[in-house]
Amino acid sequence: MPPRTLITGHILSFDHSPFEAGDPTDAARLHEALLIEEGRITALGTAQALHAQAPDAARTDMGNHLITAGFVDAHVHYPQTAIIASWGKRLIDWLNTYTFPEEMRLSDPAYAADIAGRYLDLTLAHGTTTCASFCTIHPASVTAFFEAAQARGLRAVAGKTCMDRNAPEGLRDTAQSAYDDSKQLLQTWHGVDRLSYAITPRFSPTSTPDQLAALGALWSEYPDCLMQTHLSEQTDEVAWVKSLYPEARDYLDTYDSHGLLGARGLYGHAIHLDARERDRLREVGAALIHCPTSNTFIGSGLFNLAARIAEGQRIGLATDTGGGSSFSMLRTMAAAYEIGQLTGTALHPAQLLWLATAGSAQALHMGSKIGNIAPGMEADLVALDLASTPAIAQRSARADDLWEALFPTLMMGDDRAIAGVWVAGKAV
Repeated sequence: MPPRTLITGHILSFDHSPFEAGDPTDAARLHEALLIEEGRITALGTAQALHAQAPDAARTDMGNHLITAGFVDAHVHYPQTAIIASWGKRLIDWLNTYTFPEEMRLSDPAYAADIAGRYLDLTLAHGTTTCASFCTIHPASVTAFFEAAQARGLRAVAGKTCMDRNAPEGLRDTAQSAYDDSKQLLQTWHGVDRLSYAITPRFSPTSTPDQLAALGALWSEYPDCLMQTHLSEQTDEVAWVKSLYPEARDYLDTYDSHGLLGARGLYGHAIHLDARERDRLREVGAALIHCPTSNTFIGSGLFNLAARIAEGQRIGLATDTGGGSSFSMLRTMAAAYEIGQLTGTALHPAQLLWLATAGSAQALHMGSKIGNIAPGMEADLVALDLASTPAIAQRSARADDLWEALFPTLMMGDDRAIAGVWVAGKAV
């Protein structure tokens, strides 16, 4: 029998969404210990009871650290790792100045492999155990990412980014090659180990109607795949889409009319939506992915998270590396809180943590596998040191309850707060 692992500490799980509770803390539960066997959580309970249940288990005592599900980052661009925190551009200029030149470099499989490994190691150090990544137009960039994720045992999502216009020579494919490359990569990687493929048009401005239609056809052939793209990130982008698709009712309609709107769709940013778009997204059960550090860093606008949740939208949380300015989901939760303040809602620490774990997992349709701590779930975990710096320690020492102790780490924490990471039950 493979060795079992017993982890003790302050273990936090959710019974349901804290956005659905009158008191967000009612959604959460604390446990003393969890038992892992063959990469899955098999039991939660007291340390004494689980030790009696599995006296042969290897024991890891995390002391006063808080153990949660590993963070789930629902929208990233791993090819932009090396250009994160590039100065001073709005979206379209930023793409042309920084992103597209860097993405061209990933035509080299060796460079793509280096960046993929670098990205995953950086994010694991910040407690992220699952991400959904855009790659580049180069199939080798997808292979590099999946091989790096597979070598680390990660549950991960990725897809070849498709663009056949409004991009430089060297970063354009065609409607046919986008379909063919995506299909081949999908057939190679989707469902292998812990890997999933996402059909990935970058966004409507860089795809012709023919390319969107081809990718919509591919999605209809493989409806269990995810589809990821961008939607209504900036107002000048929305105007650009209107000029490129004059027959469309709105930005969302450019996807809907080409078979690229559905429950397994992930729509990054989604800030500047009109009422029809919001109604249609809710109707199909699509996921809106909130990218708060990116939205402020590139000057895109303020996503009204509370309003979108109140109207019944499915929401994930993401760093949006490298338009986002941090690899850390802790920093992302802090930015989500700050934007919540600016839009009139103070998000509770339980809500922030849920968004970064179970909420994002549900957006990726992986909520039965990752994003929470419960028997049967995959054992992707992170341990948080709630006193990781002198500034955080002196504040958390005054806390009256868990949430007050956790909040300074959500606001000021970084990779120093990550006291442990487990991927499928194995300590990283």
